[in-house]
Amino acid sequence: MIFAFDLDGTITLDETLPLMARELGLEAEMTRLTDATLSGEIDFRESFRMRYDMLSAIPVRRIQEIMRRVRLDEKISSFIRRNKTRCVVVTGNLDAWVEPIRKKLSCRFYTSTSAHDDTGRLVLLDVLDKSRAIREIKEKTGEKIVAVGESFNDIPMFEEADIAIAYGGVHPPVAEAERLADYTVSSGDELCRLLASIAGVSAHPTH
Repeated sequence: MIFAFDLDGTITLDETLPLMARELGLEAEMTRLTDATLSGEIDFRESFRMRYDMLSAIPVRRIQEIMRRVRLDEKISSFIRRNKTRCVVVTGNLDAWVEPIRKKLSCRFYTSTSAHDDTGRLVLLDVLDKSRAIREIKEKTGEKIVAVGESFNDIPMFEEADIAIAYGGVHPPVAEAERLADYTVSSGDELCRLLASIAGVSAHPTH
């Protein structure tokens, strides 16, 4: 059994792109665009390219400083670290931007990808397709997949997974995610207990 988690608004207690946009005084614009994306009004791939363009002026080092301070759900992040060989994060966020969180969680990440051009500028190469990521995980591991998320861009992940969990600990799950979900939970503690019961692992640290 492999657990595939969305990042923003699932593991994190904040949407990270609006936090970055605050650096440029564009938080309100970014929040509107993020909300429209989470609700499905704008296609995620198109939206992420727009949001990347908005944030590309911020140096990567500064973005990573912001990411180091992003609040994580303590129960979920602890569960991932204890079960890191069973856990993956599947996020449309950019590899270079989320690297500090990847290091904290110590598990496999599937992300949108970037590279530096000849001038040293970070260039967006590819926006993650979450359904493709889940298919790749299945092919590599041969395991059943439990997907956890809450927004419209998590629906492709839900459709490919064997079990889907709509998570409402930060935002209420969108209606389509709830419709596709096998379970709906409203807190990190409840989520970890459900995952533990599904896979027969410990929900909490043992002492």
